[in-house]
Amino acid sequence: MSIARVDRAARVRRALVELVAEHGLHGAGMNAVARRAGVATGTAYVHYQSKEELLLDAYREVKRDLSQASVSATGLPGAPASRFAAIWKALYLHLAEDAAKARFLVQLEVSPLVKQAHSSAGDGDEDPLLTAAASTDIAPLLADLPLEVLFDLGFGPAIRLAAGGSRPSEKALDRIAAACWRAITRP
Repeated sequence: MSIARVDRAARVRRALVELVAEHGLHGAGMNAVARRAGVATGTAYVHYQSKEELLLDAYREVKRDLSQASVSATGLPGAPASRFAAIWKALYLHLAEDAAKARFLVQLEVSPLVKQAHSSAGDGDEDPLLTAAASTDIAPLLADLPLEVLFDLGFGPAIRLAAGGSRPSEKALDRIAAACWRAITRP
């Protein structure tokens, strides 16, 4: 695969993320995506056979980026609540730098494609967030809820704050992360 081909595919994915963030899933047709990416519509279809395939690939890329952003926080020593707060803040700060990614996630989470998107992102072996949740000192502390509920209660506020462009103070971020920790752990 040539470098230009990879760059065009990346531009198409980025254009989709931006358009979904701005106009929702229905406002991001392949023609608009191609226009935003600066490629012909046919070029977009060379890389992706359908909008659904493009959405799933863009979702996987955004999730990979989130995982990479939180990697440094997952290996920190300390109490589980402190490690969770570090992961939470790393996730928030990453998304706050590029709020389009956060708005894309919010849109996709309420779409009919959400289950397919989650399953297409893989089983979580490389996801530091899931790895932290499965660690022997954190797992027993978590409330007995489905993983998607734990994720939404734990990290949903970080995603929504970033999507809305909110820039809470460091102290406020600490309080929000602590509240999210309390929401996902056993009393």
